[in-house]
Amino acid sequence: MQTLYDSENKVMKILWEKGNMTAREISIIAAERLGWNKNTTYTILNKLIAKGYIKRTDPNFFCEALLTRQEAEKQATRSLVDKIFDGSRTALFSALLRDENLSSEELAELRKMVEEYKF
Repeated sequence: MQTLYDSENKVMKILWEKGNMTAREISIIAAERLGWNKNTTYTILNKLIAKGYIKRTDPNFFCEALLTRQEAEKQATRSLVDKIFDGSRTALFSALLRDENLSSEELAELRKMVEEYKF
């Protein structure tokens, strides 16, 4: 799976939030939210199509997300763990616990998640 860059992630977030739509509709939302012009949005859409993350159909340059938010999150997490923590999920988890001021509710939620995780 190829890297999803920040600008590409922003376009995917629009599709995940709003559902499948035309490139024109995406460019209007990107202009409002991000201050992008139409050409910027279309360039990013074409990159996402080339990567296989969006399917384009005509008429009207209709865009369908092929990459789910969950798949993107999994990819980003793997990349972070590999780059920063040398592939160690334990080191990532340890860094989160050590460096964050977690509330007792957040700690309880994490504990519950670990206990319920099916191995």
